[in-house]
Amino acid sequence: MKYISTRGLAQPVDFEGALLAGLAPDGGLYVPAETPRLTDEDFAAIADAPYWRTAALVISKFTGAAFDRAKLEKMARDVYGRFDAPETAPLTKVGDEDWILELFHGPTLAFKDFAMQLLGAMFDDVLGRDDQRLTILAATSGDTGAAAIDALKACANVNIVVLHPRGRVSEVQRLMMTSVDAPNVMNIAVEGSFDDCQAIVKQLFADEAFARAVDLGGVNSINWARIAAQTVYYFTASAAVGGGPVNYVAPTGNFGDIYAGYVARCMGLNINRLVVAVNANDILHRALAEGDYSPRGVKPTISPSMDIEVASNFERLLFDVVDRDSERLRALMNDLAKTRALRLSDEQRARIAADFISATTSEDETRDEIIRHQRETGALIDPHTAVARSAARALRGAGHLTGKVITLSTAHPAKFPDAVTAACGVRPKLPTAHIDLMSSKEHMKTAPADTDVIKQMVGDFAARKP
Repeated sequence: MKYISTRGLAQPVDFEGALLAGLAPDGGLYVPAETPRLTDEDFAAIADAPYWRTAALVISKFTGAAFDRAKLEKMARDVYGRFDAPETAPLTKVGDEDWILELFHGPTLAFKDFAMQLLGAMFDDVLGRDDQRLTILAATSGDTGAAAIDALKACANVNIVVLHPRGRVSEVQRLMMTSVDAPNVMNIAVEGSFDDCQAIVKQLFADEAFARAVDLGGVNSINWARIAAQTVYYFTASAAVGGGPVNYVAPTGNFGDIYAGYVARCMGLNINRLVVAVNANDILHRALAEGDYSPRGVKPTISPSMDIEVASNFERLLFDVVDRDSERLRALMNDLAKTRALRLSDEQRARIAADFISATTSEDETRDEIIRHQRETGALIDPHTAVARSAARALRGAGHLTGKVITLSTAHPAKFPDAVTAACGVRPKLPTAHIDLMSSKEHMKTAPADTDVIKQMVGDFAARKP
């Protein structure tokens, strides 16, 4: 299994190379040279398998010689054994043909745990073979940072630095990162937006001399291993509702979660439509509906993990849309970097529309959905799930979605208690395992949105003795 860069100027690597590098040295994103497909026998095995076994089966299609099936099964059984639901990713029925896929039963109460916990085990295994050390650098809009820190805080050969936009994540999200007191963890609150944090991360990865000097690696959804791990719950969810065709609706910021569904579809899963559900930061909706992929500035919302304008994983989809022509892809991305604008042609939009549709949800509609869901089901949902459920109901009502619809619920409502309480008057409670979180001591540094400043901080941290 070989991985190539979307930008076409980096040498192909194996799975281990893609895992450790994260971003390709030419600034592109690694993708498989050929997407693997599941066999009829694979699908038959998934129908009755526990989540961890399905994870090992699906992910083994991407790992090649890096991890054999037995090792993947042990890793998956260990990490998903930490989740607090027997099914790992349970489904809740909310209509005749509507379900919510609960992806918040991991240790940090968000869907990022599905990939990050497995990445931690993979890093430990690979780095331990040759006594290597890696400095993980990640940008987060809230959930990635907490999931990465929890997964890597005990890794013997990893330092991790997480950038988050100061004041633009929820208190629970922040505390899940900053309450961790571990010598290999550094949190930096950046005076800016998530896009500023993400841009700094990309610039530091593109600085090849610096990346080599500190052994830089990534766990954002730029890392293909994250995408591979996230494809799994599409397979288990489809099996649980009796197979396809199934529509999937995902609250979308950096395009990783819904892109994983696209990969699952390419692997042979019977998926009808993939719905990109966005909040007021609607660049992806404008791109799909009008061909206008032009940042207009990030608007803070009550669904902050989606307050993103430049969606990294969209580049992976564009790579397929231009028939994997790296030169054409580079031209598109260079235009975006120079002009802060990218126009999709009618042909490109039509290619995307074969798999995706999109919808945007306003702040009032998000609050109304939290209220409606609580009134009709007695259960609470977080604002990101509310964005997706509102989109699902609107698109079904307009006739754009028919048949089975599964909405991805990406975070526990207690991660956003103020927004949920303000909407419906009911305050969600943290699970028992996190009951002392709000009184925890914080460990955090602050910095301007300046690449040179962050570079110095990361370099100094990486140079410390473990």
